[in-house]
Amino acid sequence: MLCSIVPPKILGVIPARFASTRFPGKPLAPIFGKPMIQHVWERACQCPLLSRVVIATDDARIADAARGFGAEAVMTSPDHASGTDRAAEAAAATDAEIIVNIQGDEPLIDPAAIGLAISTLLGDPACRMATLKRRISDPDDIPNPNVVKVVSSLDGWALYFSRSPIPASRGGSAGYWKHIGLYVYRRDLLLSYSALPRGPLEEAEKLEQLRALENRIGIRVAETSYDTIGVDTPEDLEAVLKLWRSRTDPTENHG
Repeated sequence: MLCSIVPPKILGVIPARFASTRFPGKPLAPIFGKPMIQHVWERACQCPLLSRVVIATDDARIADAARGFGAEAVMTSPDHASGTDRAAEAAAATDAEIIVNIQGDEPLIDPAAIGLAISTLLGDPACRMATLKRRISDPDDIPNPNVVKVVSSLDGWALYFSRSPIPASRGGSAGYWKHIGLYVYRRDLLLSYSALPRGPLEEAEKLEQLRALENRIGIRVAETSYDTIGVDTPEDLEAVLKLWRSRTDPTENHG
């Protein structure tokens, strides 16, 4: 008798908050007639590995807008320090075994990149957390502290993340890799992540993923061609709109 393998329940969570120092209300910023968060949600829903996608927010305006375009929205505490904490609260109310934290300010997120990160975790039972990297081609990105760099072991585990240029270039072919901030967690890790001790490296770099490494939790890193294009300011939004128009006809039904 053959035993069927039941696929794990995989939840995609899109954290979204209204308050933002540089761009208040950015999840609702219009892009071709749709709020930005809708573009993120529609693209995430195109990933066939996700069993369910929810928008986790602390603001009724975002929740109402999400429900208006057919998304599932869950209200979370306004006191969360990070999107990771917000994703954990949303995940705790479900029976999901694997959770994907999808950035709510990346309207051009590639569904295939989400799938790659999920597959990277699923492919290794010992892996509790996975993310992505992309080879840096623009030399200006190397010294830019807003472009987080990652170095990995030969078998694909993260060694370190930094805002500084790593590795130091003294020859060789290591190159520089940009970290793509898409995270996949096994349930137990995400729900306990906020309780992990914060170490000096996380405090110095202001990079939350270093908490895992400082607590001896490995992070698998897969290579992707997808380049993250986040919206942190109104100027970033204009850049995304310009890029989008160059790729497609803006009169089409985008999403």
